[in-house]
Amino acid sequence: MSHLRGIFIVIEGLDKAGKSTQCARLVANIRDKLNKPVVQMRFPDRTTPTGKMINDYLKGDTEVDDHTIHLLFSANRWEAAPRIRELLLNGTSVVVDRYYWSGIVYSLAKERDDLTFKWARGCDIGLPMPDRCFFLDLDPTLARQRGGGYGEERYEKEAVQLKVREKFEFVFKKEDHYHVTPLNANMPVEQMEKMLLKWAESYFQQATLSGWKIDSVAPLFQEPRQEEE
Repeated sequence: MSHLRGIFIVIEGLDKAGKSTQCARLVANIRDKLNKPVVQMRFPDRTTPTGKMINDYLKGDTEVDDHTIHLLFSANRWEAAPRIRELLLNGTSVVVDRYYWSGIVYSLAKERDDLTFKWARGCDIGLPMPDRCFFLDLDPTLARQRGGGYGEERYEKEAVQLKVREKFEFVFKKEDHYHVTPLNANMPVEQMEKMLLKWAESYFQQATLSGWKIDSVAPLFQEPRQEEE
């Protein structure tokens, strides 16, 4: 029997959309119902050297230039990239709470002319590309009503979340590929849990997983060709 690599799933969305809940349930279902090895991650990972600097920034303890903090968020993902690839190739699936899409949209939401989509995305070119990203879409005004409202960190404000939702739509339209599936985050938790489990199960049943390579985040822009002298 051919060796099957693990599947790489990302769950994206605004704050309070239910990402952490669905990540935890999907991991438990892959492990307990599908009997497959699986690991859960989240970004930023605040336990790493870059993660500790990001944590201080998000809590408002330090001020960091917008370009610099974007690069720190990207570096935080790059720190985990070798482990993600190793896990997948060894047959362990990886479920991630937030990934490079969040890195892009939170920077774009600052609406600086010198912080462009091309620049922001370029930092993550080469990272492992998920097999599927599920985007939990939720109106920020409804999100505020969940679980006591937003927190106290830098980005946990309704005005920021409104801009972030707008930028998610912009980025997904720019990328325009099959990797992202939007889901209505207002659906019952159990209904979404079943949908995600069904999707994961269908992937494991595909023979194409045997020897299936791990894609990388690729450029969306072609550089102009240099004319020969």
